[in-house]
Amino acid sequence: MKNKILGSALIIAGTTIGAGMLAMPLTSAGMGFGMTVVLLVGLWGLLTYTGLLFMEVYQTAKQQDVGVASLAEQYFGMIGRVLATVSLLVLLYALLAAYITGGGSLLSGVLPSLGDDSHTLKVGILLFTLILGAFVVIGIKGVDGLTRVLFIGKIIAFVFVLLMMLPKSKLENLTAIPLDNLLVISAVPIFFTSFGFHVIMGSINSYLEADIRKIRVAVIIGTLIPLTAYLLWQLATHGVLSQNEFVALLNQDPTLNGLVKATTQITGSSILGEMVRLFSSLALITSFLGVAMGIFEGVGDLLKRFNLPNNRVVLTPLTFLPPLAFALFYPNGFIAALGYAGLLFAFYGLLLPIALAWKARQLHPNLPYRVAGGNVGLAIAFVMGIIIMVIPFLIEKGILPAVAG
Repeated sequence: MKNKILGSALIIAGTTIGAGMLAMPLTSAGMGFGMTVVLLVGLWGLLTYTGLLFMEVYQTAKQQDVGVASLAEQYFGMIGRVLATVSLLVLLYALLAAYITGGGSLLSGVLPSLGDDSHTLKVGILLFTLILGAFVVIGIKGVDGLTRVLFIGKIIAFVFVLLMMLPKSKLENLTAIPLDNLLVISAVPIFFTSFGFHVIMGSINSYLEADIRKIRVAVIIGTLIPLTAYLLWQLATHGVLSQNEFVALLNQDPTLNGLVKATTQITGSSILGEMVRLFSSLALITSFLGVAMGIFEGVGDLLKRFNLPNNRVVLTPLTFLPPLAFALFYPNGFIAALGYAGLLFAFYGLLLPIALAWKARQLHPNLPYRVAGGNVGLAIAFVMGIIIMVIPFLIEKGILPAVAG
């Protein structure tokens, strides 16, 4: 069973550490390392807290294998179910379409040319979805097994990158103060989505047979792994690049490729660029697996509610065809949806678990496990959630400075 706890922790960490982690240094370029640490630790605390709130509410679930939407209906009726389902599925389909496009383009780079580039890309997209989708269809045991293998590869690539960059870190780069204090607020929504494991809480609850102690250990270990990785990655990049170099890099090429180029030049190693590429490929795959599993579970929960068939034959096309169609035929269509991903996740990962816990505590005052902090903790987290949802609109209006990411 310890193996199952470790497997669950790695699935949480794998879903959390996506390729977006690599763009983090660009987002925090003008913030300085010190404020970046404060932001990361604060957001880790907030999102681990709301992940544990889901687990607290799961103690009251009528069945062990229900999804979060069923909990929302249990406490807030059909409106709760509709809001939970729509926010979850739009968020996950947008993310999955992005991962399928990214994974397909990585795969098409190693495929032999099949006529024009767009044709090769489409074949890459289809192969990526078919091969990795098969593990999701097998179920959480298949995802657990593959995630463990990929995670080892991801750690090896990451350690290589750190070993090449950390010796070149300079203390004066790490002690730089923010160029603009408001940048710290602007970066919150982007960093915030980097701790998004809440979409698989239903699957983790079922896999660990609703054992509160085991789920708690899996959540804490599974979120501490990404926090440690993010802090080390920021230490390496902020240490190697001065703020002026960072800002110059942003002006030239504010993409992951630009960051790879800059770090390759400074360390004088092309192996570093290849290791970053390998890491981003593995990060993309583990995120794909976690997100696809979240859709599989969410759609299954919806079909179960209306007594419709919810076997693998039905769930597989419903999980993969919508994002696959977007990736193949509307490659730019999901960008708009992704723009709102942070907003949807703030609702699903913050406001929803807080509302559920508040209601559950009223109806079940003697639950065996209750997350620390009481109602004051719920109120503080709720205010934080509203603030995070408002920040993108303040950036749009020019009240807050824009950041890359």
